[in-house]
Amino acid sequence: MNNTSAKFMMGGIFVGMMAIAVSGCKKDQQTIATITVVNSDGEAVPGASVRLYAVPSETPPPPNDIRFDTTQVTNGTGKVSFDFTDYYQEGQAGFAVLDIEASKGSLEGEGIIKIEEMKTNEETVVIE
Repeated sequence: MNNTSAKFMMGGIFVGMMAIAVSGCKKDQQTIATITVVNSDGEAVPGASVRLYAVPSETPPPPNDIRFDTTQVTNGTGKVSFDFTDYYQEGQAGFAVLDIEASKGSLEGEGIIKIEEMKTNEETVVIE
């Protein structure tokens, strides 16, 4: 084997190894649910309690078997974000459809949000 062929072969091996190294460093994007709470006039509602949860689809559902159940409070712009990145597993088909309950004082509202993996998913809930 001559010197030029050896250099060509080593260059090819180097490029192949670099491709493997770069593909192994792929960083997953975050899976986020952002809920905006507004009143009947469309104005943001800061300080509203927002609950995201999923009840199993089995009928009747197994007792105490809620997959997700988390509550947070909206910020000054009426928004709250939930991070589900740690729950997503690569290769998983779909992620979740969650129920939304929002309330502040005597005002209440409900909704549903479909959570798509590795995206920021947004939904607005009107409380009345």
